[in-house]
Amino acid sequence: MALHLDALLQKCASLYHVKQLQAHLITTGQFQFHPSRTKLLELCAVSPSGDLSFACEIFRLIRIPSTNDWNAVVRGLAQSSLPTQAISWFRTMLRRSQRVDALTCSFVLKACARALALSEASQMHSHIVRIGVEADVLLQTTLLDVYAKSGDLDGAQKVFDEMGLRDIASWNALISGLAQGNRPNEAMALFNRMKEEGWKPNEVTVLGALSACSQLGASKQGENIHVKNIITWNTMIMALAINGDGHEALDLLSQMALDGVPPDAVSYLAALCACNHAGLVEEGVSLFDSMLKSGVKPNVKHYGSVVDLLGRAGRLKEACDIIRSMPMFPDEVLWQTLLGASKTYGNVEMAEMASKKLVEMGSISCGDFVLLSNIYAAQKRWDDVGRVREAMRNRDVKKVPGFSYMEVEGVLHKFVNGDQSHPDSREIYAKLDEIKFRIKAYGYTAETDLVLHDIGEEDKENVLNYHSEKLAVAFGLISTIDGTPIQVNKNLRICVDCHAVIKIISKIYSREIIVRDRARFHRFNQGLCSCKDYW
Repeated sequence: MALHLDALLQKCASLYHVKQLQAHLITTGQFQFHPSRTKLLELCAVSPSGDLSFACEIFRLIRIPSTNDWNAVVRGLAQSSLPTQAISWFRTMLRRSQRVDALTCSFVLKACARALALSEASQMHSHIVRIGVEADVLLQTTLLDVYAKSGDLDGAQKVFDEMGLRDIASWNALISGLAQGNRPNEAMALFNRMKEEGWKPNEVTVLGALSACSQLGASKQGENIHVKNIITWNTMIMALAINGDGHEALDLLSQMALDGVPPDAVSYLAALCACNHAGLVEEGVSLFDSMLKSGVKPNVKHYGSVVDLLGRAGRLKEACDIIRSMPMFPDEVLWQTLLGASKTYGNVEMAEMASKKLVEMGSISCGDFVLLSNIYAAQKRWDDVGRVREAMRNRDVKKVPGFSYMEVEGVLHKFVNGDQSHPDSREIYAKLDEIKFRIKAYGYTAETDLVLHDIGEEDKENVLNYHSEKLAVAFGLISTIDGTPIQVNKNLRICVDCHAVIKIISKIYSREIIVRDRARFHRFNQGLCSCKDYW
């Protein structure tokens, strides 16, 4: 019977089938005892066709959940849009004296990494030592990765130094962390040490080392790192793409072919991404045509890059035609990309069409509803805004709140829009008032069109002024030493107004400000941003 149900689980192609199988287990009295129950949970919590909220409902029906049952939900929450909930579930496990294993710890640490929850990661470190699983190499590597991503590079280095065994992922996590954390010299020293100890770099290692080289302006070292095979060629092209060096990436693609290494699907994807990041629309379209003629078969990601490229340029009809001409079924991401571009250019008709497609595909992503609502709000179609919000309530879709994190002297500080709960709130708002006064001398005008609420102009300016990333930067200015960098992490993309303001702040206060948003790093320095105002 167990084998029969396992086979049925593997064939479940939709949430409807999963619910039918769950109903069968309940009605036959097998649900509380059947080993397939955990697999049912995993399918709902983790798979793309699942439903995390339904997985939580299933879990609550279990009288005595096993560690594997808990792990399935914690894993699903860790990779969801609200990873901090995985940490909350872990705390509930501890309160209920539920046995915790290395997998539980691994999932919670991954949630900490995604939420940049350094304090919670440190507590998890202590717990890992207490339960005696600190020798697990995979767990140690995950812990190292959390410290590195959260900016505690000394903590990451300490974990690395204490590891009895290391794998390539351990080296990569620390090299990348040092490179991204403004310690490129140490990243390069570790890269050289890695090679001296006999480790063979892979594409992730190369990307981290190249990132360090780009910060140091060490082009010669970058060339030395580039051992030339298909993986490292592709990595080099992608490294240039991420840094917005589109023309250099395309030059490298051409050089690759001249050197006798024919580009593969990954090469073309990296080059298309380079065109995207640098706004090279005609070059990207031409590159895609060349790919088709070369015989390299494009996949949905290649089509997605072209749709994004055309959409950002306002060529919405061409982007839509690309989706409709695809030989494979377009995924949700393609329609979401078109919806986002429709919002940028205020094309209500195209947005409604993309939104309809997403609804037909069963998407319940809050971003889809919010984008459509914002498009209506920008047109002051408040009745339609209300209709979209009502649809969100009916489908129990929750809007993901925007928030920003930053760490000062080992303490993590979190800010949400308009937040006044911080102990230093009075000083933060005073600094924001000072900033607001000073930036006007540089020609700044608030982008009030971005505030999609039916309120007055002055209120709109106040809403913009108190965005979470501005609060975090203001706190950084009052709580760190003059001249030192300020690093902020945001769960969503930085808005146009915040981007413009932080550029001016970096010039006025002579500070390097690094904002890591959902899409990329923005390094602000002397009134300029590394993204070259194209993101």
